[in-house]
Amino acid sequence: MADNEHGHPNGAKKGLLWSLYQLISNNFIFQSVFRTGYPDTMLKRMAVMRSSFMMHILPTKVGIHGLKLYYTWCMGGITFFLFLALTLTGVILMFYYVPEEHRAYQDMKDLYFMVPYGRILRNMHRWAAHGMVFTVIVHMIRVFYTGSYKAPRQLNWVVGVLLLKITLLLSFTGYLLPWDQLGFWAVTVGTNMASATPLIGYEGPFSDLLGIQVNNDIRFALLGGTRVGANALIRAYVWHCVALPLLASGMMIFHFWRIRKDGFSGPL
Repeated sequence: MADNEHGHPNGAKKGLLWSLYQLISNNFIFQSVFRTGYPDTMLKRMAVMRSSFMMHILPTKVGIHGLKLYYTWCMGGITFFLFLALTLTGVILMFYYVPEEHRAYQDMKDLYFMVPYGRILRNMHRWAAHGMVFTVIVHMIRVFYTGSYKAPRQLNWVVGVLLLKITLLLSFTGYLLPWDQLGFWAVTVGTNMASATPLIGYEGPFSDLLGIQVNNDIRFALLGGTRVGANALIRAYVWHCVALPLLASGMMIFHFWRIRKDGFSGPL
């Protein structure tokens, strides 16, 4: 079969392979799925990117530097993969856990010793969470040191910083859910630090200007009370399993869209 200089069929329609391709492609089913035809031109290649469900979130043009592993480290993609792993394992864990003060720790013990592969499931969720915190930080370090936060990507850098904060909040709220000593005291210390927040913390500076008291400050809002108890557990559960994942998902969609619009980052 004769090819042109790019290695594609030259339109002579000779040979068995080309005839087979024509037989497969010249029908409405094939053309409804693959609408651009064989991508033998630059315009058709760009059309494939725009019309593909999986690839339309990527820019239609990608610089060669954007494909170099030593430049990107693939930290953004790894972070997204870990988020998907956390979502899947988290949903499965919800079948075996009840956020109730007198039951939560017992559910964790049952998960370890009674549920088949429960220990593996819980550890997959735990280590994926640690890994996501690490990869988000490394991703932002790479973006900073390569100058990829500069114009026209300033807004996406801000979105990335917010996603880092959401990742840390996801890790923090998940700490309390096992209802063990480690989680209990970690959240106790963390929320006590929140009480020193300026203006909205009972022990913070200028709190008297807004009439902030121990029963209406930011610590009280986080815990649902003045101590770490049942209200704090259910609030941590809702934040960890519903509110923060939804917020993170929405911001990730926007983050990917901005990458699609701005193009992959690269050297100046």
